[in-house]
Amino acid sequence: MNSFDIIKTVRLTEKGTRQTEITNTFTVIADTRANKVQIRQAVQDLFKVKVEKVNTLNVRGKSRRQRTSQAGSTSAWKKALVTLKKGDKISLT
Repeated sequence: MNSFDIIKTVRLTEKGTRQTEITNTFTVIADTRANKVQIRQAVQDLFKVKVEKVNTLNVRGKSRRQRTSQAGSTSAWKKALVTLKKGDKISLT
């Protein structure tokens, strides 16, 4: 897998924005097959920053039902919390 396959998107939320300002940690949606080392290398390649640590967790898909009697579910995905070294920053705009 290359870096573009591993990192799908950077997640922008209110909580994530506060987290970025306080601890310099960004939330990234990663491929479910990627491990912490691959995510670290992909972030460093794509954004040209130094990564201090990576925490990952698998988010389970939720069951949903919209205007029908049959239930479906959302996809499961992997969340990676990437902490950057002091002074580094990812520009998302």
